[in-house]
Amino acid sequence: MGCLSFHETKNIISGEGGALLVNDAALVDRAEIIREKGTNRSLFFRGQVDKYRWVDIGSSYLPGELISAFLCAQMKEAHAITARRLSIWETYHRYFEPLEVAGLLRRPIVPDECGHNAHMYYLIVDNPKQRACFIEHMRRRGIACVFHYTPLHSSSYGLKCGRMADSCHVTDDLSDRLVRLPLWLGVEPLQAHVIRAVQEFYGKVMG
Repeated sequence: MGCLSFHETKNIISGEGGALLVNDAALVDRAEIIREKGTNRSLFFRGQVDKYRWVDIGSSYLPGELISAFLCAQMKEAHAITARRLSIWETYHRYFEPLEVAGLLRRPIVPDECGHNAHMYYLIVDNPKQRACFIEHMRRRGIACVFHYTPLHSSSYGLKCGRMADSCHVTDDLSDRLVRLPLWLGVEPLQAHVIRAVQEFYGKVMG
């Protein structure tokens, strides 16, 4: 039996969407009705009822035809999309190795027994102040770099509703020091400019 992480398909986009997974076969029929705006439309199309009716709660969860077509085209090219993203990721990784060896930053770590889909490329800098300076340096060169989202446990709603048995000091520390670099299909001609800007920033740090 295999396991699919939704992160494996995160490089394929078509607006908001998702999947509903149920762990009880008895819930499948009702889940389908809720997905179909509360109607038994799917049963009707399968010839299981003579007409379809509004029978339960539901909403507009189905993607439209244009979004579905956009998604379908990407799914057919999923391997090519991932291959291009991996090439961009590996180029960053190769060029920033000397900076990591010099102790100026940390690159992503991928264990030998693991694979990834190059969803993003990030750097771990020394401290939050340096990250702010880095982002500003890149902005002045026309490059948008962002940090990741606030950890769930320290978000406003997480503080209100969540609970932890212990602190998440490692998560908090890394969240304050992580910065993401541009990684999207089409960035390839601009990637050298991004790399030079990063090298320039750390040249000033070293100088």
